Amino acid sequence: MASTHVRRNLVAALGVAAVLVAGCGSSGSGSGSGDQPAAAGNPPAGAPSWCGPKKISLALTDGFGGNNWRRVTTAEAKDEVAKCPNVTAFSYADGQGNTQKAISDVQGFVAKGVDALVVFPDAGPAMLPALRSAYKAGVVTVPYRVNPGGKAGTDYDYFIDTDFKQAGVLWAQWVAKALNGKGNILNLGGPAANSQSLDEYNGMLSVFKDYPDIKFVGQTPFEVTNWDPAQTQKVITAALAKYPQIDAITTDFGAALASSFPAFDQAQRKIPAVATEDANLLACEYDKRKASNPQFKLFTVSSQNAMSRLAVDFAVAKATGGQVPSSNIYPQSAFEDSIGGSPNQVTCDQTLPMDAFLSSSLSHDQQATALK
Repeated sequence: MASTHVRRNLVAALGVAAVLVAGCGSSGSGSGSGDQPAAAGNPPAGAPSWCGPKKISLALTDGFGGNNWRRVTTAEAKDEVAKCPNVTAFSYADGQGNTQKAISDVQGFVAKGVDALVVFPDAGPAMLPALRSAYKAGVVTVPYRVNPGGKAGTDYDYFIDTDFKQAGVLWAQWVAKALNGKGNILNLGGPAANSQSLDEYNGMLSVFKDYPDIKFVGQTPFEVTNWDPAQTQKVITAALAKYPQIDAITTDFGAALASSFPAFDQAQRKIPAVATEDANLLACEYDKRKASNPQFKLFTVSSQNAMSRLAVDFAVAKATGGQVPSSNIYPQSAFEDSIGGSPNQVTCDQTLPMDAFLSSSLSHDQQATALK
């Protein structure tokens, strides 16, 4: 779900205010820095290696937190934080898709004296001055998933990245196989100019250069949906009216596309092949519709909700004096393939909420709680 994962809601919004979700006391430091020496003592017994001996407070900020992908991703981060008892306070703020609020959330946590800050900088480079200010104030600052520009060690401590171009490569390789090397593709992305959707498109181009009979229809590099199900349905409806032949759809928010399938019914069109990120709703819609839509083949990559865990690990390690992980890259990986079945067949899990993600590392109960 980098993007400026401003992905709008399939469910109710997560909330407006920053929420204190754990508190066994404060860190006792007004502007804790990972460059300060760790407090005397040993890491907590049984804690992971990234959990060091120093007690800290940590905050997580989202540029937009009000959809199912963000709820599960935030729950992954909270679960990871709970593994380190020396994170004595954890706070969260939702920027609600408002760049100025997202900036203010970062500034507010710095003013409150948090020791470490994990940031999903949906607005990209617009967030860089706030990140730099936090870093210069001595707060361990770790943006992830959306590239804010700047440089680690100068503007923030670390950037936790993933190769969205590789996701595009995986999609394109599968689409070329599913279409036997020939067809029209509609590519959907998030907000205009976001880095995730652009990287995915460039990854697809690197494969499709060898397939001259595969062409994109619609706006390139992608049709803008803002990761909003309502906007996605508008885009799909318009595309179905304009393009009589759409053989495949690629998109970086599978759940939003699934919510738009009624547009195909209304247009009396069949659902084509789809390459996207996994979502339980999408898998269940596939099960329901595959018999009447024989061209509806499905491939997904992992939705990467657990990427927030790696960002937490880096921030906590630097701030507590723990062992910093060896790589700041969260890998892309294939998840479902209705053609080859590897690594998984498309699976609808009726015991999970429809807005859950089977690729998440949370338990069924944890996802259900996160998605309430």
